[in-house]
Amino acid sequence: MTPAQKRASALALATAIAVPAEGLRQMAYKDPVGIPTICFGTTRGVKLGDYKTLPECKALLTADMQGAVDAVDRCVKFDLTAKQWAAFADLTYNAGPTAVCDTSKSTMARKLAAGDIVGGCFELPKWDKARVAGVLVALPGLTKRRAEEMKLCLAEDTV
Repeated sequence: MTPAQKRASALALATAIAVPAEGLRQMAYKDPVGIPTICFGTTRGVKLGDYKTLPECKALLTADMQGAVDAVDRCVKFDLTAKQWAAFADLTYNAGPTAVCDTSKSTMARKLAAGDIVGGCFELPKWDKARVAGVLVALPGLTKRRAEEMKLCLAEDTV
C-alpha cells in the first residue's frame, strides 16, 4: 500500500467510526460538556443557532477528519498501519490532539513517541471521560467509541 493509499484508508476508516458515533445534527447544540457543536461533531467556530446543510456538514467532516489524520501523522514518528492511524485519528477528531501528541500530558503520547504503538492502542479506553458540571465522568458513548478504536488499532492490517 502506498503512503497515499494508507492515508486514504485511514481517513475512510476513521470517518466510518466518527459518523455513527457523532450522529448528524444540522442545527448547533451543546454537547454533553457544553461545547457548541454541529453536524458530525464539529466544534470550531460554532455558535448556538447555526445551521448547516448536508453538503456543508459533509465538507466540515472531511476537513476536520483530514486535520486529525494530519495531526497523527505529524506527532507519531513511527510507521502505523492504516487501521492504527485511523483509530488515533478518530480519537484526535473527537478529543483533540493532546492524547496523541502531548507527551507532557498523555501516557499514550509518550508510548507512541517511544515507538510502543500497541501500548498506545491499549491507552485508548482511558480517553472515555469528560468534565460534566465540573466532574470528570466516563460517558457511555465515549466508552463504546474508544472500544471500537482499540479493536481497530489492534486489528491485523491485511491490505
